[in-house]
Amino acid sequence: MMYHFSEDPSIRHFEPRLHPSHPDKPAMVWAIDEQRAPIYFFPRDCPRVTFWAKHDTTEADRERFLAHTNARMVIAVESRWLPQLQNTQLYVYHLPDETFTCIDEGAGYFTSLEGVTPLRVEPVGDLMARLGEANVELRLTPSLYPLHDALLDTTLHFSMIRMRNATR
Repeated sequence: MMYHFSEDPSIRHFEPRLHPSHPDKPAMVWAIDEQRAPIYFFPRDCPRVTFWAKHDTTEADRERFLAHTNARMVIAVESRWLPQLQNTQLYVYHLPDETFTCIDEGAGYFTSLEGVTPLRVEPVGDLMARLGEANVELRLTPSLYPLHDALLDTTLHFSMIRMRNATR
C-alpha cells in the first residue's frame, strides 16, 4: 500500500505531473510508504526537517542529534507553523502499489508513470497526536536553517521538505 497526503478530500484520480523540485524527471504520481508516512503529517506548504539514524550513523552523530530521545525519527518545524499544524484537516489516500517503483529508498519516495485511482481516502485526524502515535519527536524552532546546515555533513538520514517556505 502506498499513501498520498492532501488537504483536499475530493481527489478521484491522480494523474502524473511534473514535480517542481525534480524538473529533470518525467511527469509522475508521487507516493510514500508506511514507514515514512509521518513525514507528511503536516500542512502541505509547511517546511520541515526530518532526521533519523541509519545503520552506519556514527556514535558522534547519534550523541549530537539523538542523545536525548528514543523516538524513531525527529521532525523539526518552525514555531510559526504550530497553529496550522494544530488546525489543518489532512487526508490520507490509500493507493494500490502495483504501478509504483521506489526511486529513493532512504526517503521512501515511490512514483508511478501511470495515473492512479485511490482505493479509499480518510481523515488523518489530530496531526500532533498521530505524530506521537508514530513515535516521532516534534521539535519547534524559530528557523530550520541552523538544523538544515548542521545535518548536511552528518551520517544521519535526513529529509528537508518545502525549505523554500522556511525563515532565513
